[in-house]
Amino acid sequence: MRPDGPTMAAPEESLRRRKTGYSDPEPESPPAPGRDPAGSPAHLHAGTFWLTRIVLLKALAFVYFVAFLVAFHQNKQLIGDRGLLPCRVFLKNFQQYFQDKTSWEVFSYMPTILWLMDWSDVNSTLDLLALLGLGISSFVLITGCANVLLMAALWGLYMSLVNVGHVWYSFGWESQLLETGFLGIFLCPLWTLSRLPQHTPTSRIVLWGFRWLIFRIMLGAGLIKIRGDRCWRDLTCMDFHYETQPVPNPVAYYLHHSPWWFHRFETLSNHFIELLVPFFLFLGRRACIIHGVLQILFQAILIISGNLSFLNWLTMVPSLACFDDAALGFLFSSRPGSLKDRVLQMQSEIQGARPKPRFGSVVRRAANVSLGVLLAWLSVPVVLNLLSSRQVMNTHFNSLHIVNTYGAFGRITKERTEVILQGTASPNASAPDAVWEDYEFKCKPGDPSRRPCLISPYHYRLDWLMWFAAFQTYEHNDWILHLAGKLLASDTEALSLLAHNPFTGRPPPRWVRGEHYRYKFSRPGGRHAAEGKWWVRKRIGAYFPPLSLEELRPYFRDRGWPLPQPL
Repeated sequence: MRPDGPTMAAPEESLRRRKTGYSDPEPESPPAPGRDPAGSPAHLHAGTFWLTRIVLLKALAFVYFVAFLVAFHQNKQLIGDRGLLPCRVFLKNFQQYFQDKTSWEVFSYMPTILWLMDWSDVNSTLDLLALLGLGISSFVLITGCANVLLMAALWGLYMSLVNVGHVWYSFGWESQLLETGFLGIFLCPLWTLSRLPQHTPTSRIVLWGFRWLIFRIMLGAGLIKIRGDRCWRDLTCMDFHYETQPVPNPVAYYLHHSPWWFHRFETLSNHFIELLVPFFLFLGRRACIIHGVLQILFQAILIISGNLSFLNWLTMVPSLACFDDAALGFLFSSRPGSLKDRVLQMQSEIQGARPKPRFGSVVRRAANVSLGVLLAWLSVPVVLNLLSSRQVMNTHFNSLHIVNTYGAFGRITKERTEVILQGTASPNASAPDAVWEDYEFKCKPGDPSRRPCLISPYHYRLDWLMWFAAFQTYEHNDWILHLAGKLLASDTEALSLLAHNPFTGRPPPRWVRGEHYRYKFSRPGGRHAAEGKWWVRKRIGAYFPPLSLEELRPYFRDRGWPLPQPL
């Protein structure tokens, strides 16, 4: 009987394989989702923006958090019931000016939730708005997820503060945050709170809205410089900028003393970043990513070299729209089940598939197209302004601050002047033996021996306005006389805005005056630096004369300001 060949051959084959060290391979298992056949993490595909949305929302929430934190700490002292420019007075004056208009017309001219609130306790209302903003922005910052309702609430709350904030909220970054925040509303699903809402992919229209924003910000800043101060054209502006910027930091001291050729290089680099790099946005994916990297690096340098509030942090936000998931994947973990892994699965599922149109998706697409049309329409005056030889910067053309003009440092001051507030307990302000003592602000230069502060992205609004007041007159800044009156009364709220009150533990001063000084950085290695002085100052003259509380009372009554009561 002939044996069965394969059956009898099996032991021999097995023995032969053992002798040669060869064994059968294990059956292959399918690769885990998000991994290539070798088991290593697979790479994300270009062209989707799930992770981009998370990064954008977190970055925007961070800026909102800082803005509402500043509001919570300072609004009561600046625009509260007994603030330097009470918003209740501002609202009443606005209401009186538009007394022949309907309530809706008044609201449309200046939209703010405060029209709907009780004005008997404005301080509590301001705190409530700020705390709500802090709570919502904290949630979005921590979780990385949001919906239309949350982002619209942040936008509405901050717009309510900006529109009653008077001169304290009159700077370009306020409108820039509102425009950025408005676009952020359309990043999210209506109700769903998910970091990866599967049925709500990031809209390309919204992404291009962010790109259009950063394009206008940078090109506007570059054009206003070229059309403005001559020093931008002869490349000498950086010889002065670090010393004369609103609130210098310690790094600015050393950068100011850089060689002349370094300052020329800085100015040329600035023109390259602001005038040429913005056009990279329209040259394809790689050029767009290069644009995003360069703009973020540029803003990081500005953060290091000065205290420009949260402006530079905010300007990074629309630059993030230049990156897709493939570019931002390195920021996320690759472990199974991670966000990156889930995005890769979603990319695999939608590749080559045409999902059925859902009603919500159709509505959302219509909303996004409407947004694109709105942005295009509102951009007409902005583009005309960019093309105009009479370009204006940091201006909004509608009460919602949706599409605005931007720019910074169109003119550079060539010397730094400061207003120093001083008080004396002497009964006679003109007496030769009167001892005048300086009040110190939290961040602006005062005591020449005090090191410049480092606070970005936080912001001291009073210190910033003092910089403007120094090259204007007190008649243009009546709030500074209000501040003087509060110092004469040792007002607790006003003193909380300062770093040092020379009359702590003593009766309030009898007189307060403003002195005008010229400031220059001390020279490293020089005599003043050896004495520990960062600044050298020289008196120019009086900014406003010595004032007593009794002299200021009629001034306060005329403006409807609460009369300060001495402690």
